[in-house]
Amino acid sequence: MMAEHGKPCEPQEATFCMNEASCHKLPAMETLSCICRENYKGIRCEEYHLPSSSQDGYDGGLLAAIIVVAIIGLVVLAVIIYHVQKMVKGKEKLNQKNDADQMRKLQV
Repeated sequence: MMAEHGKPCEPQEATFCMNEASCHKLPAMETLSCICRENYKGIRCEEYHLPSSSQDGYDGGLLAAIIVVAIIGLVVLAVIIYHVQKMVKGKEKLNQKNDADQMRKLQV
């Protein structure tokens, strides 16, 4: 670890890193470097990232696909219900017309 990250910073330089990260001096570049704790990143470990249960975007993509399929299914279901109701109303009107025609025939 010492070879990769250089030697530890001097006490006055240790405040360079934030969020309890360990500070190391890189002699080849004459600069300071930080080794961040879990869920922190950035040059000085200043950025906090919430832990994720998914290591890749697969779960997010799967959820989005399920939502899209569910929405499409609901739209198709709504269209089917609309057409069924339209057919039922059409049959009711036809039956009423037939009933009226039969009543007229009986009156004659």
